[in-house]
Amino acid sequence: MSTVAGGARVATSIDQAGKTIRLPEQPQATIARMAVVEGFGYWGGKDVRVEFHPAEVNTGLVFVRDDLPVPVKIPAAIQYRIETPRRTTLVCDGATVEMIEHIMSALSGLGITNCEIRVNQSEMPGCDGSSAAFVDALDAAGIVSQDISQPRLIIQDTTRVGDSDHWIEARPSQDGKTSFRYRLDYTEVSSAIGRQTAEFTVTPDVFRHELARCRTFMLEQEANWLLSQGLGTRVQLTDVLVFDQHGPKENSLRFDDECARHKILDMVGDFALAGCNIVGHFIAHRSGHRLNAELIKALLKEGQIEEFHR
Repeated sequence: MSTVAGGARVATSIDQAGKTIRLPEQPQATIARMAVVEGFGYWGGKDVRVEFHPAEVNTGLVFVRDDLPVPVKIPAAIQYRIETPRRTTLVCDGATVEMIEHIMSALSGLGITNCEIRVNQSEMPGCDGSSAAFVDALDAAGIVSQDISQPRLIIQDTTRVGDSDHWIEARPSQDGKTSFRYRLDYTEVSSAIGRQTAEFTVTPDVFRHELARCRTFMLEQEANWLLSQGLGTRVQLTDVLVFDQHGPKENSLRFDDECARHKILDMVGDFALAGCNIVGHFIAHRSGHRLNAELIKALLKEGQIEEFHR
């Protein structure tokens, strides 16, 4: 193994407490045929169609704005991310795609590394506020392993971004797998949400059954403010989790800790912007999209990516 500066190491194995853990290569993957999801954007309310298309090895995940006079490709990569409130947005050559995190989470959670995502609007469909519709469509299309392994970055040292109230850190994995823990604390503003902690080692099956169906949530006062700004006017209380002092309005939880699980869903999607598999244990405390991006940028700057070739 060769050591590099910062929190990552290029390796085919890691040594934990004197025990060497060999890391199996993970093949790149695409879908067998086209998949389609239609809906409307939560923010702008416009109808949108998303087409997932198979892609060759090393294509990565790429959005295509087909509605523009000249279609524009927007790679799903951290360098194209811009800061926007409460969602993940990419910009390339003047074209934008936003609220992509649930699509990215579905693709990454299922292990799909190569896909062309053709869209006819800038904002992705909100569906039910989770990744479930995208997972169902991708599973129905079929997932195909490809003949080259996905690049990876292996965390060797602890790296943290944020402050004392909101932070996220990467730690070395103890078993050679990638896991996420999220600590949520709403006790000061909502007893209905309160404190929650969720933790998962993410595999496609875990993602399908434990994370994909976990929905976006917000407080009633946040929802009212968005409506006052002319945003979210098509969204119904049955579409997302809107909490008053008693719990979700006109809706019910799918898991007791659904809010914390949704935060992990978002982390999986945002981390996919690294363009490689990251092997490590990630702990987040009251963090969001901005800190997810800051951590990925820090890890990519500090480390080197282990490439595989045919």
